[in-house]
Amino acid sequence: MPLDLPPLVDTVVVEAARLPPSPTDRAFSIVTIDGEAIATAPRLDEALTATPGVQLFRRTSSQASNPTTQGISVRSIAGSGASRALVLLDGVPQNDPFGGWVLWTGLPTIGVEQAQVVRGAGTGPYGAGALTGTIQLAERTRVPSGGEYEVYGGERGLAGGAAAGAVGDLFMAVSGERSDGWIPLGAGRGAADTELYYRGLGGALRWTPQLGDQQLAVRLSGYQEKRGAGLVGADSRATGATLSATLVDQPEGEGTGWRLQGWVKRSDFENRSAAVAAGRNSTTPASEQYSTPAMGYGFNAALRRDAADGGWEVGADARIFDGETREKFRYMAGAFTRDRVAGGTQSVLGAYGEAYRNLGDWLLTGGVRIDRWATYDGHRTERDASTGVVTLDNRPSDRDGWLPTGRVGARYSVSDDLYLRGAAYAAFRPATLNELYRPFRVGNDVTEANAGLEPEKLYGIEFGVGGDGDLRWDVTVFANRLEGAVTNVTIGFGPGTFPIAGLIPAGGVLRQRQNAGEVEAYGVEAEVERRWESVTLRLAGAYTQAEVDGGSAAPQLTGLRPAQTPRLTAAGEATWRPLDVLSLRAGVRYEGDRYDDDLNTRELSAATEVDLRADWSVSRAVTLYAAAENLFDAEIETAQTGDGLESYDQPQTFRVGLILRR
Repeated sequence: MPLDLPPLVDTVVVEAARLPPSPTDRAFSIVTIDGEAIATAPRLDEALTATPGVQLFRRTSSQASNPTTQGISVRSIAGSGASRALVLLDGVPQNDPFGGWVLWTGLPTIGVEQAQVVRGAGTGPYGAGALTGTIQLAERTRVPSGGEYEVYGGERGLAGGAAAGAVGDLFMAVSGERSDGWIPLGAGRGAADTELYYRGLGGALRWTPQLGDQQLAVRLSGYQEKRGAGLVGADSRATGATLSATLVDQPEGEGTGWRLQGWVKRSDFENRSAAVAAGRNSTTPASEQYSTPAMGYGFNAALRRDAADGGWEVGADARIFDGETREKFRYMAGAFTRDRVAGGTQSVLGAYGEAYRNLGDWLLTGGVRIDRWATYDGHRTERDASTGVVTLDNRPSDRDGWLPTGRVGARYSVSDDLYLRGAAYAAFRPATLNELYRPFRVGNDVTEANAGLEPEKLYGIEFGVGGDGDLRWDVTVFANRLEGAVTNVTIGFGPGTFPIAGLIPAGGVLRQRQNAGEVEAYGVEAEVERRWESVTLRLAGAYTQAEVDGGSAAPQLTGLRPAQTPRLTAAGEATWRPLDVLSLRAGVRYEGDRYDDDLNTRELSAATEVDLRADWSVSRAVTLYAAAENLFDAEIETAQTGDGLESYDQPQTFRVGLILRR
């Protein structure tokens, strides 16, 4: 779906209510992903993870991964299913209110025109959760006057469609997809193993009426999806919706501008997990998470003044999340014998101030922020399913605290096409309701919750050099320290019976979420891009050396690499337009080995994936395309069980599609 529309197609513009980019951005490490790269990616998360260092918790894309593993991070410091990066769409958080992960089904690529990956940079004006960085998405504002439509199909039952258009002040985008998937387990699979099927639908409406000098945007979005987990009897369903309203007064000249924004989110999640019998010939129900209702409420305000010699911004924001998991577990004699309800409420209130100064070739910026976080009304109640008798009633104490953070940055223009920059920053992320209160199971492995988790804190410093000429390039070296990293710490092995967790079968592992000391990470990120009239080449790479210091909380982890953290990632992309009507794109992504567990015993081998795509403009209104993903059918390991069985990402996949613009 290239956004470079044929010149004879009339387009309309439906403005979005957002402040212009802050001049302070130039002092920090930011990667911009344009609309064409987003539109030609199978899914939005795949467009983002083409940037080295940006990764979901596991190697699989969101098409084949459980929602609880769709958290995203922008540096390979320590992966987390809960997201160590904050994802914003025109200022509205997209992270789930209960688990912090991102439901990418609700963000169709046809509706997004740009993404900015902000590495590091601290909490700053973004808010809590921007630990390793922030991903800022901009919704589309320019569409063909008669709309844009896409249909496509491919192997293993892959079929989908998308549409975007505008009527007056109303913008609409929707997409749907289905796939029969593949069996992820390699050698050792049995009758218990089945396909990772997927069914998903997402869309949004944005109304932007003109209000004199102000811009108003009211946006409603939603999603629903159903997917298999690769085991008989294991699957999940997720639904959600977000309503937001944004009012912006754009700054004019050297005047002030402001933004007021409020939003409400609701989500629900169902998940069935299964235990696998010896020989993998059958499964037994392990738990049935039949509902996870959650609500999120938020507000933010910003006042900004920009001038030639400098400017400032002050603001405040608030987020409140409330939710609980409702599930059945302890399957015996053909029925679940226990019922669990666990959850609570979390709030974060913050205020910040930031200023910058232009001094000739120098840009200097600095800011401070203060947040108050709180978790309260925590509960975990378990009952006998047949009698209703309470077997466990935990009421964790309410907890709260203040967290100050800040950031400073500088950029020096050596010449018109050469710059130097440096930054130091601090950020934090409160543990999610899911991490605090909900245990979970994957196959025979169980992870327990921990209501005593403290917020994670990150401190970082970085220096960069780059050029903005015909050859655009940037190199950044960084050092980060993550304190109180929430980690799934191994505390037992099956077979055996453990307090609260219960029975762990042979080959299974018992873990608990803990603030496991510190993670020291340092590394280098580099990218280079060259554009000619018909050819664009881009190379990028990231190397991160990360090491855990478990301290007294988890001494067994000291000296190890954090789980799901590759040292080296690299990517290359070439786009060639040999004819005005033909566009060819080739991409390659390499990722070094990573570990699937905290003890570094389950190693996932390095992998390289190659993708191809060709777009042919049949007419000014019709484009045909063909794409190959994982062209050479590489075996990309995504997980490993306690007894050494390996799962793999998507095999070689071909698809074709048609795009109609009117």
